[in-house]
Amino acid sequence: MGDEARIELVVNGRPAVVAAGRSDTLLDLLRDRLGLTGVKNGCAQGDCGCCTVLLEGRPAKACMTPARKAAGKRVTTIEGLADGQPHPLQQAFVEAGGVQCGYCTPGQILAAKALLDGNPAPTREEVLQGLSSVLCRCTGYLRIADAVLLAAARMRGESAEVRHATSRAGLSVVGRPFELRGAT
Repeated sequence: MGDEARIELVVNGRPAVVAAGRSDTLLDLLRDRLGLTGVKNGCAQGDCGCCTVLLEGRPAKACMTPARKAAGKRVTTIEGLADGQPHPLQQAFVEAGGVQCGYCTPGQILAAKALLDGNPAPTREEVLQGLSSVLCRCTGYLRIADAVLLAAARMRGESAEVRHATSRAGLSVVGRPFELRGAT
């Protein structure tokens, strides 16, 4: 067993006991030991956010979180979000076209869940800020933000349909503002 320690944690509402070495990350534990492949390894450096999970309800980059730090804590992955049916965020991402290649989608959805748990009625700007730690290489975040706003409305009990943003001006990529040529 060497440097491995036995840790207990709750993953997606279920108790789990796993061995974790000193150098193991939460990403290693979730993907390799527990088979939760919805947690993606995009960069292994904490830059892209594709590995975002909820640790005690707060977004955490699993690739940078030591596995042993999760001992005794609650971890939620994308697999644990649905309860027999897709979570409203999952449904909204599909309806609004927020899913492109899908690689960052689990991290985007979990970051959005944490945002909505703390702010059930965010503005578009607050959504974009709340998702800024998860990079999407396929989109300009418009439809991702549309999906979060749609889910937020539905989670508040409002009747809501997909409404796409009409302007692309004022967007940012990797925290840097840019303007699309010809944007209204």
